[in-house]
Amino acid sequence: MSVARLTTHNFRNLLPSTISFHPKLNFFVGDNGSGKSSLLEAIFFLGHGKSFRTSKLEHLATYENDNFVVSIKDDLDLQLGLSKSLATGKTHIKINGENHARLSELAKNIAVQIVTPESFKLFFGGPKERRRFVDLGMFHVKHNFSQQWREFNRVLKQRNACIRNNLDKATLDYWSELFCTLSLEVTAIRTQYVEDLIAELPEWLELLLPNIADKISVQYLRGWPQKKELVVALADGYEKELAYGYSLYGAHKFDVKFLIAKQPLESLLSRGQQKLFLLALTFAQAKLIARVNRVKPILLIDDIGAELDLISRKALSTAINKLDCQVVITAIDEGVLRPIINDAKSIDEESNKKTNYHMFHVKHGGILPVNNSVMIE
Repeated sequence: MSVARLTTHNFRNLLPSTISFHPKLNFFVGDNGSGKSSLLEAIFFLGHGKSFRTSKLEHLATYENDNFVVSIKDDLDLQLGLSKSLATGKTHIKINGENHARLSELAKNIAVQIVTPESFKLFFGGPKERRRFVDLGMFHVKHNFSQQWREFNRVLKQRNACIRNNLDKATLDYWSELFCTLSLEVTAIRTQYVEDLIAELPEWLELLLPNIADKISVQYLRGWPQKKELVVALADGYEKELAYGYSLYGAHKFDVKFLIAKQPLESLLSRGQQKLFLLALTFAQAKLIARVNRVKPILLIDDIGAELDLISRKALSTAINKLDCQVVITAIDEGVLRPIINDAKSIDEESNKKTNYHMFHVKHGGILPVNNSVMIE
């Protein structure tokens, strides 16, 4: 799918407006603090039910307002809407005018991938950030994963309660047996997903990091010692778990390592190369989502000019043209977009289309079209 129209009301510093998007490329240019990232945040929030910038929902409403609304209409006229009242804490979700209770119902219809300056947390933010990235893709690619993960977490909480309250061994053994079974099920499906992601990654590395693509590898760690069965690891770690008060091994403890020449990737690559790797990884995940899901992903790239030189931006433009999905990009300076714009114009000439992108200027929360085909209400 692609966003045809986005409507926001009382969201961050954005002025209330309805914006028409191009199905392929959309550029938003403006100074820091103008509202560019807020616009991406609105799209992301609709796809995930949370922000990529803050965990405090009160920060999402415009100053002195206690509610906000975000809605989109896609290219097939499907209407998705979410409103949040900070005063009551209630969230209202609508799909084509019908009320829904679960945010996951929205996510079935919109898959949002994002690369921002905060994406470097994938390297430096610990295993939690990498788990979040992998499980985000799995939600869209492995359609039974969401239900499996909910059941696994239910049992994990029960097992942790047994450990924390030092309940009798028989009760702990009961929950441990369920825990092991579900851990193995989740691990099996996650292993397959990571293998698929690894298989897709080289194509994008060759485009974005051709000089070192063959030296980069991805290692999957399942969440307990490689040479032990999980039931053995739990038995051996029993006293240690009692001391910590929670489960130390299992599918919830998996990790993914990114390596170059068997060393941590972030220790050898420059900041710009790290960003290109993040883009390659995100493109690979977007491709997997597009291949198996009933909706195509929307790719958001915030502050494209940061860390990327002209050669890198030309490589990125080539990669974007290979993606069959809608792309929304922000930049401080229109000049950094030139390689992508030039490629888009070349495509226009070949296809005889009037325009293959929309461009907007963002200033003080207002969003103004640059080319005449763009409409803002």
